Amino acid sequence: MPVKNRFAELLPEITAWRRDFHENPELLFEVHRTAGKVAELLRSFGVDEVVEGIGRTGVVGVIRGKTDTAGRVVGLRADMDALPILEATGLPYASKTPGKMHACGHDGHTAMLLGAAKYLAETRNFDGTAVVIFQPAEEGGGGGREMVEDGMMDRFGVQEVYGMHNWPGVPVGSFAIREGAIMAAADQFEIIVTGKGGHAAKPHETIDTTLVASHIVVALQSIASRNVDPLKQVVVSTCTFRTESEAHNVIPQTVLLKGTVRTMDPAVQDFVQARLSQVAENTAAAFGATAAVKYMRGYPVTVNAADNTQYAIDVAQKVSGQVNPDVAPQMGAEDFSYMLNARPGAYIFLGNGDSAMVHHPAYNFDDNAIPFGASWYAGMVEERMPAA
Repeated sequence: MPVKNRFAELLPEITAWRRDFHENPELLFEVHRTAGKVAELLRSFGVDEVVEGIGRTGVVGVIRGKTDTAGRVVGLRADMDALPILEATGLPYASKTPGKMHACGHDGHTAMLLGAAKYLAETRNFDGTAVVIFQPAEEGGGGGREMVEDGMMDRFGVQEVYGMHNWPGVPVGSFAIREGAIMAAADQFEIIVTGKGGHAAKPHETIDTTLVASHIVVALQSIASRNVDPLKQVVVSTCTFRTESEAHNVIPQTVLLKGTVRTMDPAVQDFVQARLSQVAENTAAAFGATAAVKYMRGYPVTVNAADNTQYAIDVAQKVSGQVNPDVAPQMGAEDFSYMLNARPGAYIFLGNGDSAMVHHPAYNFDDNAIPFGASWYAGMVEERMPAA
């Protein structure tokens, strides 16, 4: 099962869908145009059932095989939302909406899964049911969680589920995956440091929150370097340092710090949450200030099940013969994790060639990857549910 000839034939059509999505990016759950076009296309393919509004603006299509003796149901997922980024590609199909851009390739993911859906609806060369899942709000909105909590898995009988993401720097047509944790949990924190504001010329009469907050920023780095086993992955990044004043001669009363924590292990996640509060509160106390910590759990760890990882590797090997089965885990996060927590499955990377990195204003999905990705999606159905 190499790249399917049908996808070479469909490439101009799939590319046109992809570029249309690229020109018309939408954010989070406000993917009404995108979801509407997805649903319209699925119906035009002759998909057996198309349901809109799952998880607010998600779309699900059901494609039944020629037979269903085994009763197996395989889910395939793509994300639809863009990012709040001003595009800088200069492409003829660049975003028509300033400040919104498909900078992560979700336009490509959606187009590839649509291509697979068209092929599967045409051929139906499998024994079971394929469920194609088009998800909103991957970029921070938790659309995967919303679709799961909306009862998607039970409603459509999904037994196993697979997802894919393009990856710059990996050759087009090659795949990368690993068993177990492949992407990190992503948590957020906010710390409000309160001291005693005053005149910058009289620091002895104040409790200098900028000094205290600076010590907290430095001290938080000791969590990864001195508190967690060096063989465990953890990132603690303070990304915002905001005072209540912009004056050059005012020591502010409060400072707001914001940041993110990335972990690959739930036990490490629990430890870092507790330790972050200890470090912030006690560092502030040492200077006579206070630190109020708010810690918010985000997307869970994305964990590939052992058997399903091997299924994904086998199909990728047949599609291109270029598979890294033990790629290094990535500290980015992915809300496909909610679907993998609900059902066993696997998440795989597809090479996007020598492009700008995702979330960069010069990023662009490589349309040459479409036949490989669409073949893998379709292959997961045909290989997991071979025709009786």
